[in-house]
Amino acid sequence: MSGTWINFIFDIVICLFLLSGAFFLVSGSIGILRFPDVYTRLHAATKSSTLGVAGIMIGAFLFLYVENGIVSGKLLLGIFFVLLTAPVSGHMISRAAYRAGVPLWDKSVQDDYAEDLEKERKKQAQDS
Repeated sequence: MSGTWINFIFDIVICLFLLSGAFFLVSGSIGILRFPDVYTRLHAATKSSTLGVAGIMIGAFLFLYVENGIVSGKLLLGIFFVLLTAPVSGHMISRAAYRAGVPLWDKSVQDDYAEDLEKERKKQAQDS
């Protein structure tokens, strides 16, 4: 650190991104172990990994830019693709699990997707 206040502030921001990313990854790991069914575990896995990995990559990008003056296109692409693909993949996996008949947790209160799926099946039966 060269001793200026702006560099000190940048160091704090970089540390905050890295620590928040690590926090989300650890909390997601705990959620995967503690949550009761596939759907809540997928929620913990995708949300925490999206925020955790993106936070760590943003921290790494800022560190490279501030300390070395390097603009890393690979990190920017990595951030973009993690933010784009992780939620979509979690949604598709949970949708496939629901359609395969994986049950919800016993204490689940509401199942909105069952009504929509039944409407879709009736519509497909009418069309054919």
